[in-house]
Amino acid sequence: MTERIRTPALAPPPIRPAVPRVGDPTAFLEAHYRHVWQTRMHDMPFINPALAVEAIGFARHEGDWLGVVITPWFLNLLLVSGGGQLWGDIPAGERRYLNLPCGTLQFIADDDPDIGPYQYCPLIAPVTDLADMAQARLVADDALRTVFAAPAAAPVPDVPPVAEEKPAVSRRGFFRRLAGKRD
Repeated sequence: MTERIRTPALAPPPIRPAVPRVGDPTAFLEAHYRHVWQTRMHDMPFINPALAVEAIGFARHEGDWLGVVITPWFLNLLLVSGGGQLWGDIPAGERRYLNLPCGTLQFIADDDPDIGPYQYCPLIAPVTDLADMAQARLVADDALRTVFAAPAAAPVPDVPPVAEEKPAVSRRGFFRRLAGKRD
């Protein structure tokens, strides 16, 4: 008689709780992504050699750190735990939706052995269409202004509006426009 070996059901990935960062994570993130650039990413075919690593505009929002990281392979909005209300520990690979001044954005959890848990909202990847760092910085600044801007209240018209068909703008289209590209 053969004995059947039972395999346990797949368990969800473990959640490593984030250690809140007290100080501005800009220099720490830049050093980390420069190391990644030099050791693992420099030979990848999808990189943009006109770009470097830079962290832009990291500021506290609801007690946590939010800013943009530019690399030769992505431009992402990053959320780093600062011990505030915005952060929530979730397993790497999971998504969560955060209510920000601009509206609700989707963030993806990741956990890097060197920097710990963080969450990101992809803005542009790959970044091959960005001409240089000046353009990448403009896109990052525009994204941050957009994220922290409250949506304008719609004016109340005196007369019923005339229905006009406008094409919906996708998130990708929005960021392509920020990057100076036209559909």
